[in-house]
Amino acid sequence: MALTRRSFITATTGSLTVFARSIRAQERDVEFAFRQYHNQTPESSLHKGLVQMWQAVYDESGGRLVCKVFAQNNNIQGSDPAALKALVAGEIEFFTLMGGILGTILPVAEVQQVPYAFRSAADAHRAMDGPLGAYLVDEMAAKGIHGFRTGAFDNGMREITSHKPIAAPGDLAGLKMRVPAGQLVADTFKAFGCEPVIINSDSIYAALKDGRADAQENPLTLADQFRLYEVVKYVAMTDHMWSGFNLLGHLPTWQKVPADLQAVIDRNVTKHVRLQRQDQIAANARLRTDLAARGLQFNTPDAAPFRKQLTGVYATWKEKLGPKCWKLLEDSVGEIQT
Repeated sequence: MALTRRSFITATTGSLTVFARSIRAQERDVEFAFRQYHNQTPESSLHKGLVQMWQAVYDESGGRLVCKVFAQNNNIQGSDPAALKALVAGEIEFFTLMGGILGTILPVAEVQQVPYAFRSAADAHRAMDGPLGAYLVDEMAAKGIHGFRTGAFDNGMREITSHKPIAAPGDLAGLKMRVPAGQLVADTFKAFGCEPVIINSDSIYAALKDGRADAQENPLTLADQFRLYEVVKYVAMTDHMWSGFNLLGHLPTWQKVPADLQAVIDRNVTKHVRLQRQDQIAANARLRTDLAARGLQFNTPDAAPFRKQLTGVYATWKEKLGPKCWKLLEDSVGEIQT
């Protein structure tokens, strides 16, 4: 039975399964049957972009390659860190992940999280598509991961949502700040006097509700998709950090894909990454108004006092990331005062 575009897109809207047919049946019909995990909801621009991307690959390959997209990491226990481990082991073939969590096995990937390094999402995209991004792709290969030259989908500039208003660094002192896995994000909020608490994205709502966290920091799209407006009242538009979703592949699997199919994937990754970036930037911009209408109160703090408290963080991470990585960062964004 032929796999139609309608059956593909209809099936991929769920988080647990993409196709009605079994994996075994799919493997009889195509040369390559892969799985794609990501941590966002089925309503996200990332999910929609990945579904469209892999559908285009299926179509352009003449049905030779199919990749099922699983939202919210197929509810894998342990979320992103567990999915990263599965990717490296070859248990899944493709995964999207922010640099900070990737940094738990590839420390230089933390460069994507350097606070206040990128002035905007578009600024970060230029850096990721340039020599800095190329360097990260080369470093990924040493860990058995295939990266893509234009492979950083957008998450956006990160803002602080909390139970109290945040106008200056002192307002963060003593707060339990939910952070993802990754040392640089934790170090940044320690410098502001917070107690960083690592909680997976699928548990942020519960943590803010039950008191395990007083605040969290993420682009506005997460506050929308995970309904954080139901459990917090305030948003500080700090733009303190950018995060993206790096498209990662299991390198040994990638190397088995014929060159002509690799070219089809590469072409569609570039196309759909750029389209998703536009969608995500527009969504984050629109959501300030939408979330305010749902009761969230917004303010835009002065960035200078926050930057001033990060001098030690910059000095530490300049050394940790190494001179080559730091130079590529500064070549992209300008000098960072340490």
